[in-house]
Amino acid sequence: MTLYSKIAGTGSYLPPRRVTNNELAAQLAEQGVETSDEWIVSRSGISARHYADKGALASDLAVEASRQAIDAAGLLPNDIDLIILATSTPDHFGGFPSTACVVQRKLGITNACAAVDVQAVCSGFVYAMSVADSFIRSGAHRNVLVIGAEIFSRILDFKDRTTCVLFGDGAGAVVLTPSAEPGVLATKLHADGSHGDILCIPGNVSGGAVEGSAFLHMDGQAVFKLAVSVLEKVANEALKAADMSADQIDWLIPHQANIRIMQGTAKKLGLPLEKMVVTVDQHGNTSAASIPLALDAAVRDGRVKPGHNVMMEGVGGGFTWGAVLARM
Repeated sequence: MTLYSKIAGTGSYLPPRRVTNNELAAQLAEQGVETSDEWIVSRSGISARHYADKGALASDLAVEASRQAIDAAGLLPNDIDLIILATSTPDHFGGFPSTACVVQRKLGITNACAAVDVQAVCSGFVYAMSVADSFIRSGAHRNVLVIGAEIFSRILDFKDRTTCVLFGDGAGAVVLTPSAEPGVLATKLHADGSHGDILCIPGNVSGGAVEGSAFLHMDGQAVFKLAVSVLEKVANEALKAADMSADQIDWLIPHQANIRIMQGTAKKLGLPLEKMVVTVDQHGNTSAASIPLALDAAVRDGRVKPGHNVMMEGVGGGFTWGAVLARM
């Protein structure tokens, strides 16, 4: 019997602190940085975002989303036998212990399940989904918790209005379980390190000190141009692998980076905008958390239903990109 992986439950969490464009513009003005709600919305489609409180960690957000996903799957924490967490803002300097291990502890999982972080920036969730799918199909693991969790507000330069207005904090999670019926239909992953400098944190650590900038750097025009091109291509690659066509997609859930990139991708695929799930207006760009946040929102409000074909795709620093086509 062919074994598939299927999404059995979804969950999400946004920090309580919601910051509108007007609030952010007022805060930036105090530092001599000019922006406005109109400027931000016209360039990104973002109206608000959430920021984690001081002292909150990516694992704290991840745990809340994970509890929802595990409950929705009808499981208990100790039923999970693998945790894969995508993040660019890990709890610990240097990334260890992994934030996945911290989440395991905070969830009270005592079965010694495997736990690992994945780093592909905004593509992290689709990378993690692909890895989880492979583990389940191989029979190595059964109940896999896949998480995207970010606190990007900690790595933003609030003197750079071209980047600081775009990002927010949050977490999303899914539980994948084995199924005799097709669930994850196809995954495709890519990277091109020659474009690594267009979206990065350019600093590095030497002797316990940061050399260079510890803030996010982005060449917005270069990212936009590359993103629209690769997102269409990778979506079509996933469709071809599943022997499907774009008109069989019920919902497009792209990485919530910029409404113009998202709309451009939908149009290139020939999909009506009504088939695209949009949360970027209220969440901002939450990097690896953006796709599972949007998926959970659409599942819980009833748009995404069992049997629907969902295309999830993202691009991120590295430069990385990928897609997951799944039947709910």
